[in-house]
Amino acid sequence: MRILTHSGFFVKVKLSGDEEKKGYWLTPSSLLLLKDEPYSVAPLLLTMLDPIFIEPWHHVSESFQKKEHLAPFEIAHGRTFWEYAVQDQRLNNFFNEAMASDARFVTSVLIRDCKHVFEGLNSMVDVGGGTGNVSKAIAEAFPYLKCTVFDIPHVVAGLKGTKNLSYVEGDMFESIPPTDAILLKWILHDWSDENCIKILNKCKEAISSKDERGKVIIIEMVVGNQKGDHKAMETQLFFDMLMMVDIAGKERDENEWAKLFYDAGFTHYKISPTLGLRSLIEVYP
Repeated sequence: MRILTHSGFFVKVKLSGDEEKKGYWLTPSSLLLLKDEPYSVAPLLLTMLDPIFIEPWHHVSESFQKKEHLAPFEIAHGRTFWEYAVQDQRLNNFFNEAMASDARFVTSVLIRDCKHVFEGLNSMVDVGGGTGNVSKAIAEAFPYLKCTVFDIPHVVAGLKGTKNLSYVEGDMFESIPPTDAILLKWILHDWSDENCIKILNKCKEAISSKDERGKVIIIEMVVGNQKGDHKAMETQLFFDMLMMVDIAGKERDENEWAKLFYDAGFTHYKISPTLGLRSLIEVYP
């Protein structure tokens, strides 16, 4: 309890009616780990602590020693994370649940503070949208907006849409359905610069609107966006390590993001650090 109190997960309090006795109470951090909380991120934490994701950390040095570039995850399990998820239903299920819990948390802020991003749009494709938690919330908040969740077959199989929400299976490296805007939430940090440019090129091809409505909406970390906040920077760097170990991806600072956008042929972008560790990035053709 001492170390958890020191870490900020609990706070020590005096018990009512007895000055000598003390107890422990939940903090905002620990509340987020309660399973019955609306915005619980417990599934995300449990995923990160699963042996499937812990084992690769024991192979980091081996990864650096190999001539071919393999993520420690691939060394530990003999296949990439994406190949593993396709073949292992348990991993696929708890990873989708983890992404859904994170989506609920982020979308609550997105809908509340960033409504202007979706105003004027007629259609939006949520690329790599998983089970659709983000798009469901956006579709409900903006009933005139046609939302499409676009992901690989085993992720969207059997999922049912609503009046303004549909599910489409496909491969973002091949083609993306035509739309006014494309949403990429926690997608590009999974990939190398080369693959990010390929994805962004497909996004650019899919954008049907040539005015300011046509854009890519990205929710990602911009390393250093919380200037002067040591803990925030430390967390972003830990996420950078996590991406390197599990999927050979990375987090990026603004200069690295800008290079990707311009190399993919986009003309300008806007970053709004309104989502805490993550930022809202709007990129225009």
